[in-house]
Amino acid sequence: MSDGLLVINAGSSSIKFSVYVTDNGDLRLTCNGQLEGLGVGITPHFFAKDADGTVAADDLWPPVEVGKQSALLGRLIDWIEDHLGDATLRAAGHRVVHGGSGYSAPVLVNKSVLDDLRALTSLAPLHQPHNLAPIAALSELHPDLPQVVCFDTAFHAHKRLEAEMFGLPRKYYDAGIKRYGFHGLSYEYIAHRLEDLDPQAARGRVIVAHLGSGVSMCAIKDGRSVDTSIGFTAVDGLMMGTRCGSLDVGVVLHLMQQDGLDAKALEKLFYKESGLLGVSGGLSNDMRVLMDSDAPEAKQAVDLFIYRVAKEVGALATAIGGIDALVFTAGIGEHSAAVRQRVCDLLGWTGVRLDAAANDGHAMKVSAPDSAYGVWAIPTNEELMIARHTRKLVLG
Repeated sequence: MSDGLLVINAGSSSIKFSVYVTDNGDLRLTCNGQLEGLGVGITPHFFAKDADGTVAADDLWPPVEVGKQSALLGRLIDWIEDHLGDATLRAAGHRVVHGGSGYSAPVLVNKSVLDDLRALTSLAPLHQPHNLAPIAALSELHPDLPQVVCFDTAFHAHKRLEAEMFGLPRKYYDAGIKRYGFHGLSYEYIAHRLEDLDPQAARGRVIVAHLGSGVSMCAIKDGRSVDTSIGFTAVDGLMMGTRCGSLDVGVVLHLMQQDGLDAKALEKLFYKESGLLGVSGGLSNDMRVLMDSDAPEAKQAVDLFIYRVAKEVGALATAIGGIDALVFTAGIGEHSAAVRQRVCDLLGWTGVRLDAAANDGHAMKVSAPDSAYGVWAIPTNEELMIARHTRKLVLG
């Protein structure tokens, strides 16, 4: 009999899940899906498919009452256990955006851990509460089911001091105000995957561009994070779908003093109304829509995005002393040949060259034979990384 592992990535109104089973020492995906519409009075939509893409469920569930949202998670667990067949659900692994200074590796959940992570909510206000909600619910519904939390910050926990500190009085760094970095589960997976594809490059100087709705980049040397574009919160660094990225703090002061914006208004502006959406004049936060648009604002949003990515490559290359491989991943990085080409065009001075046919055909290696370093488009798999950590902690 094999063991089943549930992986949960929870958002504000949905829960994405994947289910893996142990198979001769490996992990095999058996199904994945999403439960949408978790708000009170909303009709929840449950969708799941098997590993081969076959639709396993596509149902509308009855709306829940106030205080009864955990019942939806209970129903999801029941469906998963029925769908596992001969396998037994042994543990659940969760993606949690922020582990703060106290958590630099995945851990088993207990009350103390959960309390610590709730205290970090101000560092990731749009993510942390929703990441933690199903953990608390599962603890009540299935108290004997081990749960593991895996942090987006953990991969970056051992960066050099210069890559962590802000130019603020020392007491703030001592209080935990520093550059943490995010998307660590994605970078960890890519580092392992590149080791399979190009071991020599993986042991060298690698820059990974995680370009999706959330955007960040990471400089990796010998498989370890050296520096990253994103810092104290998930709104920092590069411009994203709806997030502004790095911003002169004088702009924040100006908006507070001259426009009267308070903390809540600023949070909404920086997290939900900026980025590709804001620069395009509200047209879209979807790169595909913007690239198909003739609107000058759409072109400006795309141009700014590409410029900032290419510029960050130069900064991160300085941190690791050069480039042996450049990897594009996540939704835009994996699927937009045009973005990859335009970024590499701006980096032409480094000697990088793309193979147009390979890039347009979405091959995994897209650089030309005469390129100064390899360029890759590698699909990320944060869920598999969480499943691996969960298996190690629970099953050994």
